[in-house]
Amino acid sequence: MIAPADSFGSWTHDNYLGHKDTSWRRPVEVKKPITYEPGRTPVESHDDFYEHEDLRPSFPNLHWDPLTEVPYHDKGIHGDPHFRNLLASATDVVDYNPKLGTEIHGVNLARLTDAQKNDLARLISVRGVVFFRGQTDFDIDAQRHLGAHFGKLHRHATTSVPRRAGLEDVHVVFTDGTAKDQRAVFSPTFLWHSDVTYEVQPPSYTSLKVLSGPPRGGGGDTLWSSQYGAYDLLSKPMQRYLEGLSALHSAHMQADGSRAAGRPVRRDPIVTEHPLVRTHPVTGWKSLFFNPGFVTGIVGIPKSESNAIIGYLNEIISTTQEIHVRYQWQKNDVAFWDNRICNHSASYGFTGHRRHAVRVASQAERPIFDPAGKSQEEEISARFGLAKVDKDGTRQSNYND
Repeated sequence: MIAPADSFGSWTHDNYLGHKDTSWRRPVEVKKPITYEPGRTPVESHDDFYEHEDLRPSFPNLHWDPLTEVPYHDKGIHGDPHFRNLLASATDVVDYNPKLGTEIHGVNLARLTDAQKNDLARLISVRGVVFFRGQTDFDIDAQRHLGAHFGKLHRHATTSVPRRAGLEDVHVVFTDGTAKDQRAVFSPTFLWHSDVTYEVQPPSYTSLKVLSGPPRGGGGDTLWSSQYGAYDLLSKPMQRYLEGLSALHSAHMQADGSRAAGRPVRRDPIVTEHPLVRTHPVTGWKSLFFNPGFVTGIVGIPKSESNAIIGYLNEIISTTQEIHVRYQWQKNDVAFWDNRICNHSASYGFTGHRRHAVRVASQAERPIFDPAGKSQEEEISARFGLAKVDKDGTRQSNYND
């Protein structure tokens, strides 16, 4: 016997199959309202517990001997030209722009094979800076282990190191939410730099992991500028002129600043002369090797000429958008870059937020210039059949973008 319709409500096909329609019992999903305050992001509190207390900054009163030259063999030379080992586990790869910057998903930096490490070195040599998000397994010990694969780890003479003993080759970036930023102290161009280029063997592959920081949109981004790209922006006559020059890179201002702050200088400051254009051992590409933060003069030319060149190169590095990338950090993100071919700059505007990161850098070769080196732009343009860049600034143009 079939029950009357009003015993169960309205009838459906499912009722006749012996199933009653129960969709009315499902909870209704209520959309949560979005809380948005323009220009302000929630500040994370660290009052109760902070998992990285051992990596907070310290300034031990140590004194180290001068660095001596050590053998260096670039592991990127052994990397696969198509990066097949590294990308075997990747789920996505995207370039930020044609000149610089690549983001890779699906790769766990803490579990790389030696073949993948060599591929990573080669990719960084080509792309300048490579980003990996959400690397929770990549703790400071794994970070140091990977850095040591690429070369001897660099110990910074003045900046902070972790509280945990035995990590003197780790540089700590730490800004409390109440600390003053540095914008009033330096010009914007001066903040662009490549790490410790005053060393006889400045770093190559360098990693920075953010442990805590502003949430997305809270400030504290980092920018990188390609020195391959900076070299390729120059005219042929200017390239040839700079290829015959060298620059002085000085550690004295950094040391003086530490002493003025009452902090120790663990290694005596030096001044080192490096070629103004260098050739990369993996790619064979020429790059500018100029550092707004450490170059104090260009050797063998008048002071006024040196100042003019320094100002010109500062402008190219800091204002040319197509050779820049900007990275918006999130917790546990890692950037790996090559200090030989990149300058980078911090950005501020994150007052109220704690920003804590750890950096590991590997010493590289003494910079050299090989006249047989190539241009990144010219080689890539030839490979893909792109039009040659016209550098004649006197031609007619109607820029409209």
